[in-house]
Amino acid sequence: MTLSNTNTPQDSQLGRRSAYVDQYDASLLFPIARATQREAMGIGAGALPFFGADLWTAFELSWLNARGKPQLAIAHFTVPCETPNIIESKSFKLYLNSFNSTVFASLDAVRERLRADLSEAAWRGSDRSASVGVRLVAPDAFDQEPVHELDGLNLDRLEIECTHYQPAPELLSARFEEPPVNETLSSRLLKSNCLVTGQPDWGSVQIRYSGAPIDQAGLLAYIVSFRNHNEFHEPCAERIFNDIWLRCRPNKLAVYARYTRRGGLDINPFRTSWPQALPANIRTARQ
Repeated sequence: MTLSNTNTPQDSQLGRRSAYVDQYDASLLFPIARATQREAMGIGAGALPFFGADLWTAFELSWLNARGKPQLAIAHFTVPCETPNIIESKSFKLYLNSFNSTVFASLDAVRERLRADLSEAAWRGSDRSASVGVRLVAPDAFDQEPVHELDGLNLDRLEIECTHYQPAPELLSARFEEPPVNETLSSRLLKSNCLVTGQPDWGSVQIRYSGAPIDQAGLLAYIVSFRNHNEFHEPCAERIFNDIWLRCRPNKLAVYARYTRRGGLDINPFRTSWPQALPANIRTARQ
């Protein structure tokens, strides 16, 4: 299958019966251009208003060693938000499944194969290129994988009335007449739906900012307003960032969304207005 960077979500394997491929096949990867959904938010093709990356975790990765014995690993992937494409998640799962009955000489060989294929797909159609980060955790280190809830003041403590279930940026406001603050806020009530299948995507979100105090009740109602919204994880996080950035005008802003895994994969976008280290690749209890 020959792919270009003009793939649309409707062209993918989402919502379709798919053959199970257990021999390595990089052509299963299905990149989708980020530009379409960014343009719909008013984010143009020029310099992005944020930095960041999409942090993926694959809990179902296996291959065979030279003697045919199955090997296991947890894989962490870092896809820079500057890449022109996201990789559609079902195609990612099918691609990883294609390792199941394939022989690789070592864990390092698997890592390098993943890095090469994912980097090519993420940058396909661009005159730029860079490497997607790949880290493999062997079974003897599984119990060292951290599980930690997102830090921050829990917005879910607030008793609010919710009436909006499509993104409603008008719910956002800040008290510009008050002194600036530095706050970290979090919620477990983020939910959106797959753009193609409509299946639910459950998540948590952390918002760190400095600037005029953001109205917390309005912010929680805004997070809840994604409940019936159909969009992939990555643009959901970018929409949250963009709406807060425009409506509340913070001096600094970082948005980190951690979604519950489906089919052995989770996708966790991080967007920030200033260069900084990426969040630790943790799992929340719900994952």
